[in-house]
Amino acid sequence: MIPPVSELTPREIVTELDRHIIGQNLAKRAVAVAVRNRWRRRQLDPELAREVVPRNIVMVGPTGVGKTEIARRLARLVKAPFVKVEASKFTEVGYVGRDVESMIRDLLEIGITMVRQEHAESVRAAAQAAVEERLVTLLLGDENSDEPDETHEFVRTRMREKLEAGKLDEREIEINVKDSSPMPTINMVGMDQMDPGMSSLLENLVPERRSRRRVTVERARVLLLEEETEKLLDQTKILEQAIERTENAGMVFIDEIDKIASSDRQGNADVSRQGVQRDLLPIVEGSAVNTRHGVVHTDQILFIAAGAFHVASISDLMPELQGRFPIRVELDALTRDDFRRILIEPDAAITKQQTALMGTEGLQISFTDTAIDALADLAAEANAKLENIGARRLMTIMEQVFEDIAFDASEMAARKETKVEITEAFVRERLERLLQDEDLGRFVL
Repeated sequence: MIPPVSELTPREIVTELDRHIIGQNLAKRAVAVAVRNRWRRRQLDPELAREVVPRNIVMVGPTGVGKTEIARRLARLVKAPFVKVEASKFTEVGYVGRDVESMIRDLLEIGITMVRQEHAESVRAAAQAAVEERLVTLLLGDENSDEPDETHEFVRTRMREKLEAGKLDEREIEINVKDSSPMPTINMVGMDQMDPGMSSLLENLVPERRSRRRVTVERARVLLLEEETEKLLDQTKILEQAIERTENAGMVFIDEIDKIASSDRQGNADVSRQGVQRDLLPIVEGSAVNTRHGVVHTDQILFIAAGAFHVASISDLMPELQGRFPIRVELDALTRDDFRRILIEPDAAITKQQTALMGTEGLQISFTDTAIDALADLAAEANAKLENIGARRLMTIMEQVFEDIAFDASEMAARKETKVEITEAFVRERLERLLQDEDLGRFVL
């Protein structure tokens, strides 16, 4: 059982990350300390706490070595709003494209969803009770009746018992629910940056649409639960808590930051890249971002940037932007031994996933130790000969090995061929020819 966020020490965070990600200890330690520092800051006197800023991180390493996975797993572990963006998708203010403030608006939306789910869970029992009463009324008479006492309480009790036992799940009834079909929208530049009050006013001008639907009792229970839950939620409180959590626990992962690094050698691209860096700077330094739900201050949001930096280097970023990412960690390229560990050690290792998938067809898949070695060897060889895509290479390798088995699984189970052992010879037979033919290897692997 994972302890509450406030009790997670850096060592405990690293231990949890080790369950899913192999190696990269320097990066794990850096993010663990950054998260723990947030808890430490909350223990300080408010006057001093205001002066403590997040220690933003830059991860440097080739693709497929775990940069994104470390950040995503960390956010999930500490239940923090998290958004991943690509720096290369942003454009300088004045050009058509996404502006950098959109990452904060996306982060807040995720925070709202998280908080809403927590509040919905807390009122679920009351909402379910209300749904049962509505279903009893619908099955016995008019949904709009304000006087359910007209129906004998004994009859309602019997009907309620049948509902709880699931005896009426297949019966069809008519319910009046909110229409969830999408409405035509008018996209205007800057709509998501509109003043929150004006945005709310426009939303209120659109009338709520409701419709009669004929559905089974089982389906009606789902639709009505959503409505009853919505009635019990305090939307103002949810927004307040979501903004507070976004500001104090939010994490933004900026991938491909090396793509906006510029140097004198890069010519005309410098103008756009420098512009994106200038736009990023105030967000990372700390500013107020207007959203349709209110203002979000970015001072305490943790930013984790990442890039391969094959062509450019961190020193090609603006000095001011470099200064806002004081922690820099290098991630190692994956070796053959890393691939072997990735295949068997994580909780959801790819071999375990494949075994479970084939198990749904009644097949029992097993891997010999030499087969695991062969998979690791061939993945390392493919990355050396072809493009180095890191751990993602294991996905293409595994799919190629299981191509015939996955296609014929149903027929194999019908023929009682339920046990399949993956051996070294089996693996090499399906992969070595592809690696020897480099053109074919580039296409398939």
